[in-house]
Amino acid sequence: MNGSNSDRAYWLTVLERIARPLLEAGAVGELRARMPIEHRPESTDRHRFAHLEAVGRLLCGIAPWLELEGLCGPEEARRAELAELSRRTIAFGVDPDSPDFFNFSYDYQPIVDAAFLAQSFLRAPNTLWQPLSDKTKAQVLDGLRATRTRKPGFSNWLLFGGEIEAFLYTVGAPDWDPMRVDYALRQHAQWYVGDGHYSDGVEFHWDYYNSFVIQPMLIDVLTAVRGVYAQWDVMMPAVQERATRYAAVQERLISPEGTYPAIGRSLAYRFGAFQSLAQSALLHSLPEEVTPGQVRAALTAVIRRQMEAPGTFDADGWLTVGFCGHQPGIGETYICTGSLYLCAAGLLPLGLPPSDPFWADPPAMWTSQKAWGGVDMPTDHALGH
Repeated sequence: MNGSNSDRAYWLTVLERIARPLLEAGAVGELRARMPIEHRPESTDRHRFAHLEAVGRLLCGIAPWLELEGLCGPEEARRAELAELSRRTIAFGVDPDSPDFFNFSYDYQPIVDAAFLAQSFLRAPNTLWQPLSDKTKAQVLDGLRATRTRKPGFSNWLLFGGEIEAFLYTVGAPDWDPMRVDYALRQHAQWYVGDGHYSDGVEFHWDYYNSFVIQPMLIDVLTAVRGVYAQWDVMMPAVQERATRYAAVQERLISPEGTYPAIGRSLAYRFGAFQSLAQSALLHSLPEEVTPGQVRAALTAVIRRQMEAPGTFDADGWLTVGFCGHQPGIGETYICTGSLYLCAAGLLPLGLPPSDPFWADPPAMWTSQKAWGGVDMPTDHALGH
């Protein structure tokens, strides 16, 4: 097996290691019974949110792979099995009579994770949405609509409402709310601060929320509502250009050793911090100077550093709070076991077939390896310069 195919095999092993305990429990209605909920001692309500958190975040990351057609052999067998487990998990989670019924209506956190669930459906409509029964589909829509009773924060949270409404539009819901979409899009346009970066609300924050939420959801929402309003369509070129520049920045953040700056909040999402770079690879929108082979090599190095760290998983295979291993001190008050599954968003390129250059090209040195290895390289320039 060549190096590129061995990378894909490793990524698939990581995907299955992350996903299988969760989906095997959820598919039989035992997610609440089996999933531990690690959290800060003062955060006594995380059990109310952890299960929708875990499912929405996991599925938004593995959805492109679940949607991938044309696979064969063992990988296709794994994909088909996990797709079926995912659909069963969703069905139990949205059924009010199920012991695993998700919380869509209490407090504010469900606004976030209902949006990740909606993002999952947008990324895998033929696998995660269409095969659901009419009853389950209606229950999903009821759950998403239930999040409208609370006001999201004046921050990246505006995109959660936009994501939900964009999905409702794609399935023909007559009550979808274009105002929530418009507000999220226009406000983030005002929050653009330059060189591929948005502020998270009024002030800029040094963290990874441009990747966790902002850049990917802007692209997904605009893709979903394409053609509805000309004012939205004209936003896409700038949003895409900024995301491509941000992907260049993210690739440069990966050190020669496969580490990256532990800066900002939500570090327990681990390599989910590179969702934007991963999405750019998935959509074939990487910068011209950044090759698929170097992105795959860089992301593989990061994933290995974090997934292989001792203590990353507990004895039963569930993720633990930490950045590189088990580090409960870095978990904010809103972090619990369910939150951690956003790391799966770093696996988006698995939605590309094995023949795609991302997987087929030989591994290449990434930018930091060249820079610190004395390899000649071009200069870096801000967007528009």
